[in-house]
Formats: sequence, structure tokens, C-alpha cells
Amino acid sequence: MFLRKFPESRPYLESALTWELPPALDAALVEAGLKQRLGPLKLSTISHRIAVLSKAHQWRRVANPCEQPAVRHLLARARRAAVKRGDRPTKKTAITQPELAALLATCDASLTGVRDRALLLFAFASGGRRRSEVAAADLSDLRRVGERAFVYHLGHSKTQQAGPSVTATPDKPILGPAADALAAWLAAAQLTDGPIFRRLWRHRIGGGLSPASVAAIVQRRAAMAGLEGDFGGHSLRSGFVTEGGRQGIALPALMAMTEHRAVGSVIGYFQAGGVTDNPAARLLDDGILHASHASSPSSVSGDDAS
Repeated sequence: MFLRKFPESRPYLESALTWELPPALDAALVEAGLKQRLGPLKLSTISHRIAVLSKAHQWRRVANPCEQPAVRHLLARARRAAVKRGDRPTKKTAITQPELAALLATCDASLTGVRDRALLLFAFASGGRRRSEVAAADLSDLRRVGERAFVYHLGHSKTQQAGPSVTATPDKPILGPAADALAAWLAAAQLTDGPIFRRLWRHRIGGGLSPASVAAIVQRRAAMAGLEGDFGGHSLRSGFVTEGGRQGIALPALMAMTEHRAVGSVIGYFQAGGVTDNPAARLLDDGILHASHASSPSSVSGDDAS
């Protein structure tokens, strides 16, 4: 196995990274589509592949080299070195309420615009649904419960692959403007069964969207809105939690909508949304400036100030 090496003697220099894979083999892997680009893999990619290999060995009930102390120790040292180098995990830019409004403003009255408006609002309002969940959304799981209200039953998700657990809350409300947009799309497309969100060829309606298509719609609308950032399907999910933190929504209520199982995976977005509302950030008041002027060196005698 060829790993990226992180010499701890020069942790802050990009040149400190060495790549042991022979250049010819590296180029062959890229040409075969097994790598996206030449050069070292990201540490997150290496960690993910080792985790997949480890799980495969567990399933086959054979000796697992990925759990060897030498491998675990190497990964731990690599993570420490990466932190010292200033590496940070890359995350999609969150789409909170202002960004969502900008995306919606690009959706016109065409069939494509009506669909994209409904898709964006459905994904956000139902708890920041993953792109795979939006693509899999089916009319059989949707029911209308009021003039401006739907309930969508999320029967399968990344964290609920065997169906909803006892502690899950699979019914997701879609209310207000999100319900209006969804109703408008269903009426315009004249859909009665099958996937909620479909491919479009001018005025022809095709099969369901793929997860990649959902991400492409988000990216296209962000570009049309002139927004700067790295947007994708996950932007709506992270934006939902970030906006919830900003508006002071309780974390359990948000997790009930998103279906996050671990607090650790959601707390970062939640704290980012409410970072300026943290009472601990307001320990200083404006009076400290007046107090500091009163006791500054210029206000005392020269002998005392020396």
C-alpha cells in the first residue's frame, strides 16, 4: 500500500509531502479512471478506503491487516501531522435562508423552474434531505394533510437502511411556501404516482432524477444566482442545521428532522449557525472601552507612565 507520508520535521511545508507511488503507475491509475488526478491522495480518501477494506475483511471473517497496530499508528501520526500542516476537512458551502432565497429567485415560471423551486424547498424544509433521498422521493410516501401542508414518509435513508427504527421520526412535514411549491409542481407535471422529481426534456417529463442530477441542479442555481462557494447536494442539509442554530431551534428538534443519529456529526453545523448568539461571547460590554481610556498612560503623569 502506498500512503502519503507526513514527515513531522517539516509539518507546515507542502514540500514535506512525499509520494512513493511510481509516476508511471500513478499515471496508469488515472488513465484507467481509478484515480481522479496525479499525486498524493487526500488523507480522508486514504482513511475511507482503509475503512472499506477493513469492513470487507470483517465480512469474510479473515485476518484484517487494516487493524494492525502499525497501520493504526501510521494513520494517527498522519492525522496529527495534517493538523499541524493546517489541513482542514473540505465541506460544501451551507445554503441558509439568504442563499436559498437567492437560488429561488432564479426559478422562473417554466416547467424546469417550477420543478427546481419545489425540489429546493422540499429538500430544505423536510429536514435538509440528502441528494439520494430527494432523488428517491416517491409519491406513494407523500400525503396532503392541509391546504398548505404535506407529510412525507422517509422510509429509507443512509442511517435507516433497514427502514425506520423505533426511535426514528420518519414523517417529515412540508409546510407553507414549501408545500405551495410542491403542489404547483405536481399540478404542472400532472403527476399521480412514481418519483416526485423527474427529468425534463423541454415539455416532456421523464423518469426520476439521479442523485447526481439533484446536486447539479443546486450547483446550476447557485451559479445563476452569482453565489460564491463550493455548492452541492449536501449544501441544503448543512444549511438546514446551520439555519436552525441561527434561529435558536433546539438541537433534538433539528435532529428529529435530519435523522442524524450522532450529535457529533451535526453539532459543528449547529454551533456555526448560532456562534454569534453564544452568551459566553458577550462577557465584555462597551463600558470597558471608557474604563480603558480613563486608565491609559496618557491620562497619568509622565513619572507614573515611565
